[in-house]
Amino acid sequence: MAQRVLMKGNEAIAEAAIRAGCRHYFGYPITPQTEIAAYMAKKMPKIGGVFLQAESEIASINMVYGAAATGMRVMTSSSSPGISLKAEGLSYIAGSDIPALVVNVQRGGPGLGGIQPSQSDYFQATKGGGHGDYRMIVLAPASVQEMASLTIKGFNLADKYNMTSMILADGTIGQMMEPISFEDAEIEVYEKPWALTGTECKRKHNVVNSLYLKPEELEVKNFERFERYKLVEENEAMWEEYMMEDAEICVVAFGIASRVAKNAIVAARNEGIKVGLIRPITVWPFPKKALAAAADKVKGFVCVELSMGQMIEDVKLATSCKKPVSLCNRCGGMICSPDQVLYSIRNAQKGEF
Repeated sequence: MAQRVLMKGNEAIAEAAIRAGCRHYFGYPITPQTEIAAYMAKKMPKIGGVFLQAESEIASINMVYGAAATGMRVMTSSSSPGISLKAEGLSYIAGSDIPALVVNVQRGGPGLGGIQPSQSDYFQATKGGGHGDYRMIVLAPASVQEMASLTIKGFNLADKYNMTSMILADGTIGQMMEPISFEDAEIEVYEKPWALTGTECKRKHNVVNSLYLKPEELEVKNFERFERYKLVEENEAMWEEYMMEDAEICVVAFGIASRVAKNAIVAARNEGIKVGLIRPITVWPFPKKALAAAADKVKGFVCVELSMGQMIEDVKLATSCKKPVSLCNRCGGMICSPDQVLYSIRNAQKGEF
């Protein structure tokens, strides 16, 4: 039997990163993710790693850029407004095609907003985050166990595709404690011939750069990059299906909202309503195939979000608007209750979307 330990979500991310081979962490404290930085500050010096609290979020993401260019596994973490400050650096990293892991433990916004949990950074994460044409692999954990396992998965995928991976968590998952295991973790190792490691006069100089002054060259580079993104969409989309075998209504939710939705689904089933859940684990790439298949079977969808409605747009696109989609939401740091989700499910069953 796998050994399990009780950990807070934020600490699970930090421990998983260390076990994945991360030895460089650059960050800046902000609620509700500060425990990640605190854990790294304590552990990194003991294992020969580097912890550095930068003077700002802007500085920390550029430190990630520099360290990642050497081929090392590097991580930073922040919360919503801090990620906004990192956006330019995220675009530079994407434009240089190097891997890194970024954690966003979301809080309410816009602006400084509040420190309570939210999912309102969905657009920012899944549509790029900074300027230019680029994507990030975005993983959305729904448990403390997934905070750990998806962190390791994020490092693996980043190295595999030379991309930024983002853990898009929320304050609830970051702060809650659950028993988890690290024993099934699979650490993948990839060659990095592009890395800036010193030539020793044995090879040509490597150059890590995102600047292309000739528009023809930049266009070719962007086309090449999006061919790689197509491979990610084809091969790396992850999702969970719950009670979807005979479902007439499909609830779509991720993160903490999906846990609330499961309770509502059980209650609805007890009332005789055939309802199930599709939970995106990767919100980019979005599980389009799963949603498209569900659209051929169900009467409609209920999208449960802790925002004013962002993922709902991807649900509509994935289903080609074949069936109606309603929104069940709270925002500003509030969380939907099972009763609120159940109410939306009942309305959907009656055809009231």
